[in-house]
Amino acid sequence: MRILSHMGRWPLALVLLILPCVCVELALQGADHGLWGEPRWRALAYQFGAFWPGLLSGWRPNFGAQPWLMFMSYAFLHGGLVHLLVNMITLVSLGGAVIAQVGQRRFLVIYAGASILGGAVFALLASSGFRPMVGASGALFGLAGALIVWNSLFTIRRRPGFMRAAATIAWPLGILTVLNILMYVGTDGAVAWETHLGGFLAGAVIALPMSSRGGGRRA
Repeated sequence: MRILSHMGRWPLALVLLILPCVCVELALQGADHGLWGEPRWRALAYQFGAFWPGLLSGWRPNFGAQPWLMFMSYAFLHGGLVHLLVNMITLVSLGGAVIAQVGQRRFLVIYAGASILGGAVFALLASSGFRPMVGASGALFGLAGALIVWNSLFTIRRRPGFMRAAATIAWPLGILTVLNILMYVGTDGAVAWETHLGGFLAGAVIALPMSSRGGGRRA
C-alpha cells in the first residue's frame, strides 16, 4: 500500500483489474444471499466465464469464443469474498511493485501472459476437466515471478557468484512452494497449483527481457 501512496493515486491498470473482480463478486454475493437476481447467477457465471479444460478437448462451448476467452475471463471470477479479498490485497501489493519497476503497460503484459499460461498449464496438468477453475492467483504468481527475476538479476550483477545466485533464487522459490503446499492442504486440494506454476513461469520468462527501473531493488 505504501508504494501506491507514494505514487499519489492508484494506477489505472490496477483499477481496471480490481474493479471488475469486485463488482462481479459483489453481484454474485447478493444473488447468493437473495438480495437480488437469482441464486443460480454464480453457477451461470462459472459456466460462461470459468476455465473449463474440457472445452479444449471436445466439449461444446456456450458461445463460439468461450474456449479462447476463458484464458482471461477466469481471472475475474472468484470463489467467494475471502478468495477475492486475498487476491485483491495481493494484486495491490505485487502490482504496485511491478508498476513501480516497469510501468503500467508492461505490468499488463506480464499479468495477461501469466493468466494465459496459467490456464494452459492447468489444462495440461489438471486431473479432471469437470471442475472449473477461477481466480486471479495465476496472474499474481506471474507478478511474483517477475519480481523475483528482477531482484535476482540485480543481486547477481552486484555480487556475482554461483552460490550467491542460487541462494538468491532458491529462498523465494522455497517460500512460494511451501505456500502452495499449505494452501493445497488447507483447502483439501481445491487450490489450482497448476495455474500458479504456469503463471509463475510466464511472469519470470516475460520479465527477463524487460529492464526494471532501479535494477530490481524494490522487489
